[in-house]
Amino acid sequence: MTTADLILRQAQLIDGTGAPLFIGDLAISDDRITGMGDLRDWRADQEIDARGLALAPGFIDSHCHDDLALLQTPLLEPKISQGVTTVVNGNCGFSLAPHPANRGPLPQPLASLVPDPSLMFFDFAAYFRRLSEEPPSVNSMCLCGHTTLRHAVMDRFDRAATRAEIKAMRNFLDTALTQGAAGMSTGLYYPPASAAPTEEVIEIGGVLQDHRALYVTHMRNEADGVVASVEETLRIGRETGVPAIVSHHKCMNPQNHGKSVVTLGIIDAALAAGQDVGLDAYPYIAGSTFLFPERVDQAARVIVTWSKAMPEMGARDLSEIAADLGLSLRDAAERLLPAGAVYFQMDEGDLRRILAHSLTMIGSDGLVADPHPHPRAWGTFPRVLGHYARDEGLFSLEEAVHRMTGLTAKRFGLSERGTLQVGAFADLVLFNPATIQDTASFEEPKRPAAGIHGVWCNGRLTWDGRAATGDRPGRVLTRSS
Repeated sequence: MTTADLILRQAQLIDGTGAPLFIGDLAISDDRITGMGDLRDWRADQEIDARGLALAPGFIDSHCHDDLALLQTPLLEPKISQGVTTVVNGNCGFSLAPHPANRGPLPQPLASLVPDPSLMFFDFAAYFRRLSEEPPSVNSMCLCGHTTLRHAVMDRFDRAATRAEIKAMRNFLDTALTQGAAGMSTGLYYPPASAAPTEEVIEIGGVLQDHRALYVTHMRNEADGVVASVEETLRIGRETGVPAIVSHHKCMNPQNHGKSVVTLGIIDAALAAGQDVGLDAYPYIAGSTFLFPERVDQAARVIVTWSKAMPEMGARDLSEIAADLGLSLRDAAERLLPAGAVYFQMDEGDLRRILAHSLTMIGSDGLVADPHPHPRAWGTFPRVLGHYARDEGLFSLEEAVHRMTGLTAKRFGLSERGTLQVGAFADLVLFNPATIQDTASFEEPKRPAAGIHGVWCNGRLTWDGRAATGDRPGRVLTRSS
């Protein structure tokens, strides 16, 4: 008789490859899957009747900003409650390392993400060491941010980097990659990096290929310049010789709705020509970032998620705040700064088209520390499974799971994760495919999903279907070639 620590019996096994589900048992011993299929002759210390429930690899959030949350709120309940077992951080050009001593105040909007520079780390070795000493409930992978590199070496950001500064940033990036960072991210949209020309990014990124690393970008423009920004992203990928990933792909503002036909066509043409390209998206027509007064007039609706100047205005519509203050939307936004906001700027047709693309991974882009966050921080993965896969039939349940497990693991070089197979790490989520659904809303964003029955990270239960267990088995992950 073969024994295991845990056996889940008669589950609908969705293996993460996109293949049809099948009914079977799955056994776990320590941190690994040790058996799958007909395990009637096996016995375990704990056995769970999973009939009627789906068992899938733990979801991998391909685009996160949980760098600091992993340390400050290590249970990370917004993520584990929706089935996430691995997060990819350091996105949009912002990472907690490298941060040389005596660099002075952080620029906005980085200062809003990291209010105290002492919370940053000299290098990724120090950051990863802290995560290993004080583990969170999820596994984590991290990119090195281009904006963070700029802050490490430049005295101001309204210009291109000099040759000496580029050399210094290349050295910092090379060290970061050697220490385990998965690649470089950029946030060319944001002021600390928007003055960086394409050539600066290419020159810094010249060290990526030696490490078989990734280039991941919040593009320079996701509105009127979205087509040119996709082309810039592809150029950077070609000239650095590494995979290029478009973060949270979208086409903002009414005049650009429908342009996903063009942008996805450009991506498809690059793929056909042999270029390695990827993208991710979240399942909402509203985004969330910092409050930019020049952007508020272009959105159908703006919800303030937090305000340092006027904290009492958080969770309110900007239009209501402006009316109360007797100001225009833009002037009211100026009064609230620094602040965060949810912007309703996208089109459902574009969203569906992007989600349906065969290479689109699922990433929440959630800001879990916001006092009134976008609901994607709590609801992204169940919304894809419940609303778009089950209710709308945009793709099959198996394909939806693939977009948040096997596809993402392959893209980020996460070996032995993202699929159900004997020998793989036991990152698992047990859910009811008939009832899984996001319950977080724009009015009440901090609500755990329905239909999640259990989440295991490295073989240990982190979410029991009702609450966090308190276990923190997360590990630092690095990219395998």
